[in-house]
Amino acid sequence: MQEALEGSVFLFKKGQPVCMGRDYDKNLNILKRELGQEENFDIIVREINVAGKKGAFICIDGLVKDDILTEVMQSLYRLPKRGFAFRSFKTVLGEAIPYIELNVENRIDELLYFVLSGAIIFVVDGSDEAFVIDARTYPARDPEEPDTERVVRGSRDGFTETIVFNTALLRRRIRDPMLRVNLLRVGKRSKADVCICYLKDVADPSLVRDIREKISNINIDAVPMAEKSIEELIIPGNSWNPFPRVRYTERPDVAAVHLIEGHVLIMVDTSPSVMIAPATYFHHIQHAEEYRQNPLVGTYIRWVRFFAIAASLIITPLWLLLALSPELLPASLEFIGPKEAGNVPLFFQFIIAEISLDLIRMAAIHTPSPLATALGVIAALLIGDIAVTIGLLAPEVILYTAVVAVGSYSTPSYEMAMANRLMRFFILLGTGFFRLPGFIITIVISLLVLVFTRSFNVPYLWPLIPFNYRAFKSILLRSPVPVQDIRPEILRPQDASRQPSPAFKKRG
Repeated sequence: MQEALEGSVFLFKKGQPVCMGRDYDKNLNILKRELGQEENFDIIVREINVAGKKGAFICIDGLVKDDILTEVMQSLYRLPKRGFAFRSFKTVLGEAIPYIELNVENRIDELLYFVLSGAIIFVVDGSDEAFVIDARTYPARDPEEPDTERVVRGSRDGFTETIVFNTALLRRRIRDPMLRVNLLRVGKRSKADVCICYLKDVADPSLVRDIREKISNINIDAVPMAEKSIEELIIPGNSWNPFPRVRYTERPDVAAVHLIEGHVLIMVDTSPSVMIAPATYFHHIQHAEEYRQNPLVGTYIRWVRFFAIAASLIITPLWLLLALSPELLPASLEFIGPKEAGNVPLFFQFIIAEISLDLIRMAAIHTPSPLATALGVIAALLIGDIAVTIGLLAPEVILYTAVVAVGSYSTPSYEMAMANRLMRFFILLGTGFFRLPGFIITIVISLLVLVFTRSFNVPYLWPLIPFNYRAFKSILLRSPVPVQDIRPEILRPQDASRQPSPAFKKRG
């Protein structure tokens, strides 16, 4: 805050923040000047007379509750004119303002922060402190089910762009006094609210301390891209690694499950996406639907998803390899190769198909919903049918690219699906240029990237590497709830047990 405003003589003197004095006019003029009241139409300064003293409400239009402000003003008008002769301003006004979220502050920079955050400040003549009435109201939408994390059965609420709503959705599910919600500010200009949520008696204290220190040490003017900017700032070396090292979710139930396990949540105001840290590769390929069904059904859904993700990674490079090197195929699988290669080499056909797939995806994102169906018809007719008819693409290329697309859309994490897409493209390039050696080398390089990736000092491929039988079994099989009695060891939870011991159950 100091570095952001050090150019203002009204806020800092010799590096120290300026505090309010008892001169009402001077205080008001400083606040007006710093807020640019004459240049901004939405800065409201409402001066009133309270018990014979001058006072002023300062707030931003559109971020305050008008009914609360009106009720506060009516309550202050009822004060006797001699009320201040016997008691201090703080005591009298504290009793007279009928609002629960009421604080006092005397630092000018903090008062400016409160106003710009949507609170109301009340300045009174003769007082060196201003009252802060936190009656803010942000433009917000209702909690709705996230589009990318839908379930057949389960809750339909989701996080929104308002951080207070998001913490309330969490507390509704975890009514534990050990739940901690720490608020930090990030950005010299944006001063974005960032929340760290964890269970104090479960989460690893060193993990919480590490995340808090990294967020506190962020030195940047603003984080307009919210959670993504925070992720890149707190995870060093993340820029060129495509694999996401935090998991994003917009579902409160998914966030609550990870809190119980010992993870730490990072919320950023103005974003409905909540970061879960740390996160492994296997966290990104699990979905809430698996836990909304019978354990056997959930296991089946999980295995189908595993197959789809594996297919999205290697099916096109593998088919290209076998088509370019038919001698690798046994006689019984000769039908796999293309009957007609077309007018374009197979390698370039796959490059065209991959780029076309991404173009369609981007076009679908930017296409209005009523036109999305028409876009799909155009893509099917022009890119599919006509491309095959004129010999631009082989039918098998269209088929396997479609399988790859389905596998990508089956990945619960959008960030992981994009990372897998890049790895597939990398393997495809190696296979197209160097055949079998390129296929093997690019796969090995991709695996090495996964092996050496860490998320807040947690191995990315855990529990596969390093191997942990109990945890790996829970990855392969959707365990029944009574069996899920131990928290993941890799998180180093303070309380490793999720269920009471048998002796405790017997006594109960």
